[in-house]
Amino acid sequence: MNTLHTPLASSASLARRPVAGLLIAAALALSPLAALAQQAADGGGAALRAKVDALKPQLARNAFKRPLTIESSESPERLSGDVYALVDHPFNQVSGALREPAAWCQVLMLHLNIKHCSVKGGGAALAVAAGRKFDQPLSDAQQIDFAYSVAKADANYLNVRLSAATGPLSTRDYNIVLEATPADNGKTALHMSYAYAYGTAARLAMKGYLATVGSDKVGFTSKDGGAYIGGVRGVVERNTMRYYLAIDSYLDAPASGQLEQRLGAWFDATEQYAQQLHEVDRNDYLTMKRHEFQRLQSGAS
Repeated sequence: MNTLHTPLASSASLARRPVAGLLIAAALALSPLAALAQQAADGGGAALRAKVDALKPQLARNAFKRPLTIESSESPERLSGDVYALVDHPFNQVSGALREPAAWCQVLMLHLNIKHCSVKGGGAALAVAAGRKFDQPLSDAQQIDFAYSVAKADANYLNVRLSAATGPLSTRDYNIVLEATPADNGKTALHMSYAYAYGTAARLAMKGYLATVGSDKVGFTSKDGGAYIGGVRGVVERNTMRYYLAIDSYLDAPASGQLEQRLGAWFDATEQYAQQLHEVDRNDYLTMKRHEFQRLQSGAS
């Protein structure tokens, strides 16, 4: 892939476009949460198992119809989302699949807004292009360069990090951490943490997005009275869920010849939560992603 260095659009122009919130949420990065991520790695599988054990009631009975729970938080300059889940795959398979950087390109590109991904630096980095939720030239996308590392990998615990110091507009300090550890009955406990910070330009762009095309979009957490949260927490919850479902779809079909299965599984999984996640028709999604993956394989721009 040719490295993209497209100029960032102005905050005023992005505020008028649906891409604002989605671009802001399309990256990963090194952040002030790095210290917390290191603590998680140091705690290892025991800490993750304890957290999952504490969440057993929520994992057993929830609106997701799968053993999954999502949490989110918002501060004046930072958003974060966390998914805890159990997957029907043994730990050795999960760890073997998700410790490879090339696998993360396959995962990330299932997301509507990720247009391209290539492994750089001998596996130490991922060059990712983020764009709109329709087919577009790579020259119109934004490149974000992520550091990739395996913080810990042993027989009972995996901790993978993807990070980038900056993103579109004034977003920064993106951080994704994926943890996995063996669970009962041959399953694996997963935790995916996704967070980023943002400044004035991103805040203005997001405000414009949420006041227009994003005004009716919601997240997964219920407020008092039963309604779902909206706003920026809704944005981070939707994208946290999209990335988690991409991980889950990849684990179900990790082979190179199983792309069609992954694409269909991701779209069908998102449609289970159509109120939050529906954006395009199935055929439009499949057509777009087939072209993007073909472009990835051919090295075309």
